[in-house]
Amino acid sequence: MYDENGRRYLDCINNVAHVGHCHPDIVKAAHEQNQLLNTNSRYLHDNLVDYAERLSKTLPEKLCIFYFLNSGAYHGHLTSLIDISPYKFRNLEGQKEWVHVAPVPDTYRGLYREDHEDSVTAYANEVKNIIEQAHKRGRKIAAFFVESLPSVGGQIIPPAGYFQKVAEHVRKAGGVFIADEIQVGFGRIGKHFWAFQLQGEDFIPDIVTMGKPIGNGHPIACVATTKEIAEAFASTGVEYFNTFGGNPVSCAIGLAVLDVIEKEHLQAHATEVGNFLMKLLKEQKIKHPIIGDVRGSGLFIGVDLIKDQAQRTPATEEAEHLITRLKEEYILLSTDGPGRNVLKFKPPMCFNMEDAKFVVDTIDKLLTDMEKEHLDQ
Repeated sequence: MYDENGRRYLDCINNVAHVGHCHPDIVKAAHEQNQLLNTNSRYLHDNLVDYAERLSKTLPEKLCIFYFLNSGAYHGHLTSLIDISPYKFRNLEGQKEWVHVAPVPDTYRGLYREDHEDSVTAYANEVKNIIEQAHKRGRKIAAFFVESLPSVGGQIIPPAGYFQKVAEHVRKAGGVFIADEIQVGFGRIGKHFWAFQLQGEDFIPDIVTMGKPIGNGHPIACVATTKEIAEAFASTGVEYFNTFGGNPVSCAIGLAVLDVIEKEHLQAHATEVGNFLMKLLKEQKIKHPIIGDVRGSGLFIGVDLIKDQAQRTPATEEAEHLITRLKEEYILLSTDGPGRNVLKFKPPMCFNMEDAKFVVDTIDKLLTDMEKEHLDQ
């Protein structure tokens, strides 16, 4: 990226510009379709059908119905979304009686950690207990929302098998399992196209939400679901209509993004570069005690900074200082997690080996400076 003075910045966090800022193929697809036709989605157009068909090939066969939208993110612009977003409602009116928050399946600083004999079952049982408590109060379960890899929660990698056990409890209670792929889908995790697939081939969500990288910065989003759920929704008599969702230009862009991911082998690239970046960061963990944990998959990586090894106290101020210094070195990185102490790597998928080495070398230098400053005080 470049600022107004022509200074070059290395972007390590913009997962929206999925295949790279202003990728010429995406710009070309938008321009060509704009010259030809753009209209609202009351009018049928081949791009809509072609795009839905292409997306369906990346998903389990059961997820075959698609609803297209203008944009997608659970940032809470509607009261209904604020109500299911803990990091929002905790700063406002608090939790509604119909909302239940399960513990994040974090095996580094969560309730059940890496030394627990069966963290998968333990975390899933927390959901089971929530369901049982809700039933005792005469309430029913509608849905379980989860980000396939919790990002705001601190770049968390849920243990494999957790989703299967939770889905069993939720479905038994009459609810549906909704996997949010808005931050982590479209090949970012390397091993798979969708992050929920890290849980195993036997797991299929009932609903998948996608957005952000889907259009490489163009506002488009999608909800994929099963025929049964779509038919149940239609039977209510409530029509889903979105004026611009699935318009010809948006679908042309969506198709171009899929083409670039395939043509440039970006999923395999995410695995290769991500493994290299993880290796470099783990080497830094040995060198710098402030690095408590390095976790991730592909180009979705978190570096958990701590004040002490025993308590794993979040090093919030140090993390803030580090990203400020990185910006002065023209590297854009940010923090996440409840303690704002987890460095989050979610770069455009064109991020390469050279970029990875440059970032880690700079982090090494800055952490060394911070350690020296601490000793001098």
